[in-house]
Amino acid sequence: MTKASSPSFVTELPLVVDSQQEKELLSKFQAARQLYNALLGEAEKRRKLVQKSPIYQEAKATSRTEKKLRNQRFTKARQQYRYSDYDLQAYATIVSNSSKWIADKLDSNTQQTLASRAFRASERILLRKAKKVRFKVPTRFKSVEGKTNKQGIRWKNNHVVWGKLKIRPIINNDPLILHGLNSRIKLVRLLWRELNGKRRWYAQLICEGIPYQKPANYVKEGIVGIDLNISNIAFVGNEKAGLLPFAVNVPTYSKEIRFLQRKMERSRRVLNPHKYYPDFEGKKGRKTVTKKGKVKKGRGKWNNSKTYLKTAQKKRELERRKTAYAKSKNRQIVNEILRHGNQIKTENVSVKGWQKRYGKAILAKSPGFVQSELKRKAENANGSFNLFSTQKTALSQTHLTGSRVKKSLSQRIHVDETGVIMHRDLFSAYLSRFVNDEDNLLLHFAVEQWKRSEPVLLQAWKEFQINCKQVSASESRLCHSSSEQFCTKLEKDIQIANLLRLGRQDISSF
Repeated sequence: MTKASSPSFVTELPLVVDSQQEKELLSKFQAARQLYNALLGEAEKRRKLVQKSPIYQEAKATSRTEKKLRNQRFTKARQQYRYSDYDLQAYATIVSNSSKWIADKLDSNTQQTLASRAFRASERILLRKAKKVRFKVPTRFKSVEGKTNKQGIRWKNNHVVWGKLKIRPIINNDPLILHGLNSRIKLVRLLWRELNGKRRWYAQLICEGIPYQKPANYVKEGIVGIDLNISNIAFVGNEKAGLLPFAVNVPTYSKEIRFLQRKMERSRRVLNPHKYYPDFEGKKGRKTVTKKGKVKKGRGKWNNSKTYLKTAQKKRELERRKTAYAKSKNRQIVNEILRHGNQIKTENVSVKGWQKRYGKAILAKSPGFVQSELKRKAENANGSFNLFSTQKTALSQTHLTGSRVKKSLSQRIHVDETGVIMHRDLFSAYLSRFVNDEDNLLLHFAVEQWKRSEPVLLQAWKEFQINCKQVSASESRLCHSSSEQFCTKLEKDIQIANLLRLGRQDISSF
């Protein structure tokens, strides 16, 4: 039987590392990287043998109704070629003992943890959750963790201990840090990050229990319907609604990054002329201009100058800052939604599909990150995160009368057959609150509660238009067209549709 797991949270502490300690840490990480790559290669060999074995093919051909027989054959195929976490840990001991350098640098617990990590990466391909594994280069191998807090990498007397290394952390009086230190520590993870061109070391304490919750980030019980979009998210709770843009006021550094990219390309062309096709003359309008040759296909080695490496480091730092700012803003959105309910209901949209069509917008706004954070935090707060079918419900096409009318993506206002006018995302979020577990929309409940919820939705629409600020031309989607502007001249909360009932005027005239 598998051991029951208890809830965990992470407490991260920066470390004070001198030159000698950093040298030893880098040598240990290099040994861990080489061992991981060797274990990953062995795991891949065994996985391929398992998949080609006759027993595995018989198991795949077995009907899913015969679940017990099917699982027995899969298990037998794995046992035949010793494809398991335990067998790979035994192989890790053999590899480490055959290399004295790795055995000196890594303890047995760290070796076993690396074996489990390699096995999980390989098993994802067997379970069709991934297409390939990635062998690590030194710049991509950034973390090593222990198995328990008793041996190997461990936390002892407010220090990180690993063999002869004893590293002092920076501990402040932050209640989040103190809460983690006062909890039971399961294991310790060491990692490094590159900040402004310098390597910084951190320790992550995997603690048992529930993470510290700030008083401002409370989670309220209740149902919240949300509608996820590319650039914003709409939510409707019992007493509050909102239309919140992603990564608002986040600097994009677009000009700076383009300048650095051009500088890097010029440097590469000078040192690698064999990697490019020759320049050619082409027409730009009526003029004949010289155009640069494209990059040749192949995997040859690139020659990079010191200037190129420094420029690439500056570009990475700008991208890191942009990502950090966007994550911070999007986490504020998640906390704001959870203040009004922990039972989230939303459509099962494909963010991966959006990535293919709106690549740069998805990179800048990160709607998938908001969705995953909402799911994680709602479930940690004893709530739920329910996804329902978009084809079955079709909330953006549904009217309060029960009929469905298709509309284009550019049409951001929903004009209902009952005369109601509302922002498309807010209306979809409102209807999602009334979708049951069988993906059926209980429209009669939505109609009954519309009169009470209408002023809340109108206020949310009004606040969105007032607070929406355009940062740059790349974020022009935040400001909507004139046909979507909220009518701020109306002093009453009565729906704009009341005026339309007198005469069907164009919406853009308001």
